[in-house]
Amino acid sequence: MLNQNPDYLARKAFFEKMITVYGRKPVIEVLQDRDLVIHRVHLATSNKDSQIIKQIKSLAAARDIEVVAHSRTELSRISRNSKQDQGVACDVYCPSFQPYQQLLDTFNPADRHKPFYLIALDGVTNPQNLGMIIRSVTASPTNGLLLPSKGNATISPLVIKASSGTVFKSNIVRCNGLLDALKDFQQSGFKLCTLSSHNATPIADFKLVEPTIFILGNESEGVGKNIAEISDYRIGIPMENGVESLNVAVAAALVAFGNYGTIAE
Repeated sequence: MLNQNPDYLARKAFFEKMITVYGRKPVIEVLQDRDLVIHRVHLATSNKDSQIIKQIKSLAAARDIEVVAHSRTELSRISRNSKQDQGVACDVYCPSFQPYQQLLDTFNPADRHKPFYLIALDGVTNPQNLGMIIRSVTASPTNGLLLPSKGNATISPLVIKASSGTVFKSNIVRCNGLLDALKDFQQSGFKLCTLSSHNATPIADFKLVEPTIFILGNESEGVGKNIAEISDYRIGIPMENGVESLNVAVAAALVAFGNYGTIAE
């Protein structure tokens, strides 16, 4: 039976909005940013009391942030990257993060006649590309990024750096598997639109008719077949001079800033 205790649900919702940052330099940079809400700092007991560890403790103390000591094994479970965490991690609270079910539960049917669109990623495994996509989505009129935990790069220090820190204020909608989430969105009245080079409507000619999710795949394979099969539309970016495709981060920026008009009544 699912735990419906209000305290448990509130705690679960709180931790779903966390990004765990790992690595000594990334953690210091986060602690120095007063605009970020830091929930907790984690240190491995195996760390030597070096100058950089003292700096981390001092920065945390200055902001009254709890510092918790863990065994090396426990710390690696928190960071999920024992090879690169350097015995240091911290939890950053990101109020604009949410599970996709929460977006569906709170989406107002009256908004169906207003421009509303998300960008979803299928198989974007390069951290630099993911970071640049997050930056473009955050800066654009896009309502958020649907980011599955499976099949894509995780939010790592490389992603954070490539996003220029915008990941902490981006509207990121989380899901586990993309296909199941897309089916739920579709059942709730969203249209699915894949970026494709085959039999596609030029992006400049595409107009929103319902709340829409634009789905981008990786550069070598594109969007997966199972997702392409359930999509309602295909759009493409016309290429000239024999160029076959764009970097996915560039394509995402063009989609994010597309002029899709207003949804017809």
